[in-house]
Amino acid sequence: MPQAEIITRARLRTPKAAAVAGILFSVLLMVIILLLRISIPADPMDAGAWLAAGSTPVAVALNLVPIAGISFLWFIGVLRDRLGLHEDRFFATVFFGSGLLFLAMLFAAGAVIGAILLVFAAEPAAMLNSTSLHVARALAYDLINIYAIKMASVFMISTSTVTIYTGMAPRWMAFVGFALALILLIGSYSIAWSVLVLPLWVLLISVHILVDNLRGAPAAERSGG
Repeated sequence: MPQAEIITRARLRTPKAAAVAGILFSVLLMVIILLLRISIPADPMDAGAWLAAGSTPVAVALNLVPIAGISFLWFIGVLRDRLGLHEDRFFATVFFGSGLLFLAMLFAAGAVIGAILLVFAAEPAAMLNSTSLHVARALAYDLINIYAIKMASVFMISTSTVTIYTGMAPRWMAFVGFALALILLIGSYSIAWSVLVLPLWVLLISVHILVDNLRGAPAAERSGG
């Protein structure tokens, strides 16, 4: 390896505490989900009484979404850095692509809900129980509970597969990831709080990576990377 490349890699090495980004993402996403769940009825066809009752918790949740998204991108970077030379192009593409698509769906749903708040602030009477409200609510609901969650399950499956083949985390964490991803694939529409599966799993992986990094070299390097 050229000397210049060695120096560049040393300078760009991910900080040992970078796994905190995954923990931050997990906590923020759980807070976002909690705020939205307690403020917005689960039924997309609700007349919109929640808007008149006060939308401050929803606005707080929407402002946290970009921060959670940035933290998730950092978490993806931490995983790729941990894989190092063991990264497989196929699984890396699926894992990276599904993560980006998950964020895209999350941001899109947040934008739709934000649009509802803006329109209601301008024309509250016309917005309540209107067709536009129902369409927007149904769109946000499907973006989160169908598309975002399915991409989250693909992200978990691909990451768990890479974990088994590279040893970047204990194998039991990979098997837990497979089981939880199956829950997302099958029961996301019928299990009300299934959206919490991803942040809880990311929290588990992030805590392991943080502890392992603070103890010494990443597992992938110890295994020959």
